[in-house]
Amino acid sequence: MRLMKMIDKDCFNSRVTNTSVQKSEKWLGYLIGPSGALLLNAVLASYLNVYYTDVLKLTHIWGGAFLAIFPIISKIIDAITNVIMGQIIEHTRTKQGKARPWLLISAPLMAITGILLFTVPRSSKTVQVIWVMVSYNLFYSFAYTIYNMSHILMVPLSTRDITQRGELSVFNNIAAIMVSGIIVALIFPMVVLPALGVDQNKWITVMSIISILAFPLTLIEYYFTKERITEETAERKQQEIQIKKQLIAVFTDKYWIVIILYYFIYTFGTNLKNISLVYYCNYVLGSYNDGITQTMLSIIGGIPMGIGIFIVWPLAKRFGKRNLTMVGFVLYAIGGIICLINPRNMTVVLIGQFIKNIGGLPSAYIFSALFADVLDHIEWKVNFRVDGLSASVKTIIVTVCYGLSSGLFNILLARAGYIAPVLENGKTIAATQNLATQNAIIFSFLGLEVITALILIILLAFLSVEKVIDKEQAEIRARLEK
Repeated sequence: MRLMKMIDKDCFNSRVTNTSVQKSEKWLGYLIGPSGALLLNAVLASYLNVYYTDVLKLTHIWGGAFLAIFPIISKIIDAITNVIMGQIIEHTRTKQGKARPWLLISAPLMAITGILLFTVPRSSKTVQVIWVMVSYNLFYSFAYTIYNMSHILMVPLSTRDITQRGELSVFNNIAAIMVSGIIVALIFPMVVLPALGVDQNKWITVMSIISILAFPLTLIEYYFTKERITEETAERKQQEIQIKKQLIAVFTDKYWIVIILYYFIYTFGTNLKNISLVYYCNYVLGSYNDGITQTMLSIIGGIPMGIGIFIVWPLAKRFGKRNLTMVGFVLYAIGGIICLINPRNMTVVLIGQFIKNIGGLPSAYIFSALFADVLDHIEWKVNFRVDGLSASVKTIIVTVCYGLSSGLFNILLARAGYIAPVLENGKTIAATQNLATQNAIIFSFLGLEVITALILIILLAFLSVEKVIDKEQAEIRARLEK
């Protein structure tokens, strides 16, 4: 491919040259660099549905079927492109690596398609529906797929050193927590959302700025990451492994199956909570864009996340990543149950959310390191890597879950009788939602995650890869040295 040959030029070389992970790599490649794309994705995950229901007022299009079915169909398309992208990465051969080049390519694509998501023309509902479907798939099924598929492989491909890989995982997740916990959950509800209201012009301006910001930051991620594991085999003849053989390898491995089931259950519950957060704060716990309710929830959630930066990895090294995550989900379930005792009482909900967010620390910061351990385990067992396929399946799970949770939430709103706010004389006027709508929102924000936490505790009991990974990595190194 001509494009890949161009990327092989020296000007596109990684600025990371050391065989060991350095500070610049942690801070620039795994913290600052990813923050642009992660910010854009986090804003979309939390507020794109609000833009569709409240600004464009699409809730009751086709009797509520559009916003229920459209996300599911779009995510099926996204899932297909993830499979294709995973195989493209698996067959990419450049001196820059197999995943990193796609970070570079994704940078301008995300900026352009992110803007298109919001520049929906003021025309008939038919035109708006078509624009929404096309722009949504251009972003998620094309631009963000290219970025995300390569991004999630950077920790597994960075190094075999478990300690360094764990540190990179923490930095990578700090980036996600930082943008979602500070900007999306604090600044947006306190400052941005009250200023935006349901004024489409203001939404376009703000989201265009965020989309453009992702471009230079993604370039930083590209230049300050390095695929050391890919380089280990660069001088050997690359063996092309058939997709059938890769599928047999992953679907016959118990650890791989467990971790994929984990991602499915966890992502579905988390996505439903994230989508319903704004609605919960606007119609159940507080008033519409009051600037304080969502901020209070976010501050309580941010305190454990801030503390967790310093304590979660030392605890994981002592007690094990899997064990710490299981204990976390016990607290997660307890916190959710406390919230459900009185979901309309701020004090009760804040106490429950604080406990819940402490429990969420391990899954937020260290779980991706377990994913990397599982990929090394499969390499030890079958003597070839399945990075692209595994990234494809993981992303498919996340993708489909987002579509399912979006569709479920929107159909719940439509069936319950959700009433969108209106813009009158430059001011946003919100209606009081009926009891059925409020209960649907409460279940989405609080109820489902109690159930998923209990299921995940049982599931993680079978993920014991940490007991064997040191021995298996030593054997892999011995093979490579022959």
